[in-house]
Amino acid sequence: MSTAMAPDATLPLIGGRHHFMLRRLHSLSGIIFGGYLVVHLIVNASIAQAGQVFQWQVDKIHQLPFLWALEWGLIYLPILFHIFYGVWIALTGQPNVGKYGYSKNWLYLMQRTSGLILTVFIFFHVFALKYGWFGDELKFEHGAANLTIHRHMVTHPWIAYTVYPIGILASCFHWANGFWTAGITWGLTISAQAQRRWGVICALAGCLLLVAGMVALVASIQWHPAEGAAPAARFH
Repeated sequence: MSTAMAPDATLPLIGGRHHFMLRRLHSLSGIIFGGYLVVHLIVNASIAQAGQVFQWQVDKIHQLPFLWALEWGLIYLPILFHIFYGVWIALTGQPNVGKYGYSKNWLYLMQRTSGLILTVFIFFHVFALKYGWFGDELKFEHGAANLTIHRHMVTHPWIAYTVYPIGILASCFHWANGFWTAGITWGLTISAQAQRRWGVICALAGCLLLVAGMVALVASIQWHPAEGAAPAARFH
């Protein structure tokens, strides 16, 4: 039995001549974004290891030559394109789960919903940690990685217990379902059987990524400053 998928309104709005290329670029930027997310969460999960393992990982990253070019070329620009075009797709799409309650239709809706949540989360995550837009107590300092990420988490309880759990869950779901649809987009999983097998792999990988994200979150909350280090902020 075939499923009635939600129509894509972006085709007439953007123009059929560029639609195919834009969707492929959107998928490709998502793959790049997804690769970065894997590395990011695994590095962050090293907070759970004893000693200064996380600090060593951060130091290695900041010792890379032309770091700013790598960040813009491989992280910021792909993410910005994926976000802006993804938001356009989400706002112009027409979910029809009320009429056709198939699993693919629900995944269509959940992918776009998680993408919108992820957009807000990334905005907060980047501008709070990197630029200190929401206060110096939330800003990350790479020279004191363990301390400042711990301070970021414990400054306000809603950051640790609301913002990050929702953001990590949305990230991992969007990652897993996005890689599943990428297989279809690039013609790698044509048959229903291939799509099911790839779906299982993506779901398992997404669960592992979720575990890494939650380990990083819990470890950053529970981290204790070493003797002689500046005290971390407390919940207030």
